[in-house]
Amino acid sequence: MEQIASRILLVRGQKVMLDSDLAQLYGVSTKRFNEQVRRNSKRFPHDFMFQLTVQELTNLRSQIATSSLPGHRQDWGGRRYLPNAFTEHGALMAATILNSPRAVEVSIFVVRAFVRLREMVAANKELAKRLDELERRVSHHDKEITSIVRTIRELATPPEPRPKRRIGFVSGD
Repeated sequence: MEQIASRILLVRGQKVMLDSDLAQLYGVSTKRFNEQVRRNSKRFPHDFMFQLTVQELTNLRSQIATSSLPGHRQDWGGRRYLPNAFTEHGALMAATILNSPRAVEVSIFVVRAFVRLREMVAANKELAKRLDELERRVSHHDKEITSIVRTIRELATPPEPRPKRRIGFVSGD
């Protein structure tokens, strides 16, 4: 499952897997995988699958810190088309069009990986919410503590001494 989770990328604000990664997981070639997707194109609306732009592919390469992505090489002999990105639902739909025992087995792990990531994001949101609440409480107490410290300082500092009257005769100059 860790291997699958590491292949989930963030593109256009969505968690996706590339066609080459899904093909490898499902045990078929990327070419065969994309053939099946094209043959069953009605099962893959835009919210299930989309094709990456050149800019998105370049950004992914820089994020992954490699000169090329799996199954995509710039030199001769590599891919001729931009990769497809599959959302969680698209990755599951891909398992149904492949219809092999391995595809069914791997689809379960893919679902678990996406669910795990969703839970992690939810946990981070909860943590951020709690930190905001704590910060709000502390900032309120800071004002109260500052006020208390100021009052204590005022009470602790002795009053200005009054000028003492001199005893005896004082000339008025």
